[in-house]
Amino acid sequence: MGTTKSLSSTPEKTESALSLFEKYLVVWIPLCMLAGILLSEYLPQISETIDNIQVRGISIPIGICLFLMMYPAVLNLKSSELKKLGKNPKPIILTLFSNWIIAPVVGLVLANFFLAGNDQLIVAIILLSASPCTAMVLVWGLMAEGNQEQNVINTSLNTITIMIFYAPLVTVLTGIQNIPIDRDSLVLSVIVFIGLPILLGIVSRTYLISKKGNLWFNDTYRPIIGKVAIASLLTTLVILFALNGNTLIDNTDLLVQVSVPLILGFIVVVGYNVFITKLFGLHYKEAIITVIIGSSSHFEIAIATAIAVFGLGSVAALGTTMGLFWEIPIMLSIVYLGKYLGKRSFWNIEAQK
Repeated sequence: MGTTKSLSSTPEKTESALSLFEKYLVVWIPLCMLAGILLSEYLPQISETIDNIQVRGISIPIGICLFLMMYPAVLNLKSSELKKLGKNPKPIILTLFSNWIIAPVVGLVLANFFLAGNDQLIVAIILLSASPCTAMVLVWGLMAEGNQEQNVINTSLNTITIMIFYAPLVTVLTGIQNIPIDRDSLVLSVIVFIGLPILLGIVSRTYLISKKGNLWFNDTYRPIIGKVAIASLLTTLVILFALNGNTLIDNTDLLVQVSVPLILGFIVVVGYNVFITKLFGLHYKEAIITVIIGSSSHFEIAIATAIAVFGLGSVAALGTTMGLFWEIPIMLSIVYLGKYLGKRSFWNIEAQK
């Protein structure tokens, strides 16, 4: 297959260095889960206080944290990058097909097979498998030394498509399983946790660049906001497990149960993406980005939606959190697998010269 060099520009400077939190997320995440469980056991009054800070069943602390997790992701949205789609669409198309067709179907089949009878866990799998990632893939793609321009284009496109397709796709998949779901809460979570951050991201990006310049925005503002997003993610985990510590201890079998289709789903989708990128003759730098983005999920919106639809202390919320728990080490494994396959010339290497 022919190639082009349209997806080969150098990534922005702010994406060239990983923070301490980003490098060791695989460590921080289980520690935060453990901290939350310990709080629920030894300081239950804190959990009760947090749980009481809500409006119409929506937790204000969790809502703020989830919003702060989403906002930095939409700062990567660039209309200028979307204009480049026609130059080398093949890896973009393969990624979109994996995100919106393969991953949701695999998730639904595995959830139906392993979780029959537990509607909330099935919905948790659906919420995760139907949500393509828009943020952390920039980190994984950088670590894998993939094509960062393709990475930015794909994440920008995912930010738009998730706003359009996420709620309808979740509705269809849950409908296939005959699982009732509050569509109003589903749509509201998309508007609040995707729509508002997109709007704020566009407005703040335009305003700050006009006032401070592109260099300040990329080198100062985005790194600071990125740290806020990671801190919000870890805080969310502590709160979730603080509010559900007793439920977890009494029902550890649920976490094991939901982990089986989650892990198998990752294996199947990653295997598909590795095979399809090889079949279509992609070069390493494009192939590894396609594998990473095509295999990842947007755990922020999945967690937010589970909380909005089923509640903060729900089994569905815990199920989506387990998706985050497994995704971090699996994505790291993909990075190292990709580098290994790249060195073994599994993919085309002409574009790397």
